[in-house]
Amino acid sequence: MKRILRKLEGLHADHRRIARGAARVAFFLLLGKFAGAAKEMAVAYRYGISDVVDAYQFTMTMASWLPVTLVGALSVVLIPVLVRMRNDSASGQARFLGELQGALLLLGLGLAGLTWLVWPWVLHWGGRGLAPEVRDMSATLLLAFAPAAFLTLITGLSAARLRARERHINTLLDSVPALAILAWVMLAADDCSVAPLLWGTLIGYLIQCAWQLKLAARADGMWGRPCLGLTSPAWSGMLAAAGVMIVGQVAMSFVGPIDQYTAANLGQNANATLGYAARLLSLVLGVGAASVGRAALPVLADVQRQGDETRARAMALKWSVAMLGAGAVATAVGWALAPWGVALLFERGAFTAQDTLEVAQALRWGLLQLPFYFGVLVLVQLLASQGRYRIMALIAVANFGIKALLNLLLAPSMGVSGIMLATVGMYALSFTCYLCVAWRPPAVPQEKKRVQP
Repeated sequence: MKRILRKLEGLHADHRRIARGAARVAFFLLLGKFAGAAKEMAVAYRYGISDVVDAYQFTMTMASWLPVTLVGALSVVLIPVLVRMRNDSASGQARFLGELQGALLLLGLGLAGLTWLVWPWVLHWGGRGLAPEVRDMSATLLLAFAPAAFLTLITGLSAARLRARERHINTLLDSVPALAILAWVMLAADDCSVAPLLWGTLIGYLIQCAWQLKLAARADGMWGRPCLGLTSPAWSGMLAAAGVMIVGQVAMSFVGPIDQYTAANLGQNANATLGYAARLLSLVLGVGAASVGRAALPVLADVQRQGDETRARAMALKWSVAMLGAGAVATAVGWALAPWGVALLFERGAFTAQDTLEVAQALRWGLLQLPFYFGVLVLVQLLASQGRYRIMALIAVANFGIKALLNLLLAPSMGVSGIMLATVGMYALSFTCYLCVAWRPPAVPQEKKRVQP
């Protein structure tokens, strides 16, 4: 133990910053995942693998994919910008924040309206394999998920502000919608309709948005009154970078809808089986890898801001290798414990032993992605801190291509397990591409070379 403590004390300060941030994120994620697991247990008890869960899983995935995509692209581009602006005047920061909030308010309202308008076509084309009653339930659930599209953008901006200040409480607040759903489902007595899921989702997103906005204002010391315009110098280059990132994020965001579409055409309740397995898998993905990934970006961006690109690259590569090994260990442990874990969390009420076998089989195939997913997250943060968004977008497009192809090849013969194995192939390609790019340092512009001492 003393030897481990001495090694930790001997780490560079920036490594310790990532480790401390990762520990906080992991702690908050663990608490949040417990809340999510409790919600899943309540949903499994009340609904089992049923049409209601099919409708909820389909609606949640299809309605949230675009706002979540935009938030993902915004975070990757915005956090380094906010880190670089730390030394700017308070008035300059407030002007940029106000303009950003105004733009997102308009975008969020438009996105909520667009979701509502196009949903009949989404059900017609994406949900053609669903039963008619499932489609009716999905249309009802849209009363919650259309406003949630707007709230997701505002919440995402607050999360980026907190992460730029190396505050990670937003990770814990991600569990608020799950807690609201849990409360609504448990208090709804014997109501097995979609109503508890609808109201729990809507109230949860509202509370999360308001709470996180208040914490973000406290972290950076300003509210940033929303206004329209692009007059802040911080917009320079950010819009182009965001556009490139959105292309890659949109490509990757189609993975969720493709999985839902594929599952919907496999037969009744395949969406529910995929959803239970995916949410269990997210417990491991979140606590194990997202903690380091979320903590690394502001630190790497700060090291880049100081001009020490070589150290930032070396740090990211070391963390990536360590996470690759951790992912391999997690895969082995998870494979052995998968049936036990599914039974412990879900096997009660309407969720049967046969349901446990089906979900555990899909989960085991999904666990094979852990080493690649763990290893690639830090490399993603490295390239983001370097501003190499074009390469990131190209890799994302390639990932989407291999995922779509493997779904087409594997799902007909392997069912839901084939969808999971296709995701493994996607992350294996992603890790290989990012490692090859990160291994070689970015080219230094001639102007920068001339000013260096």
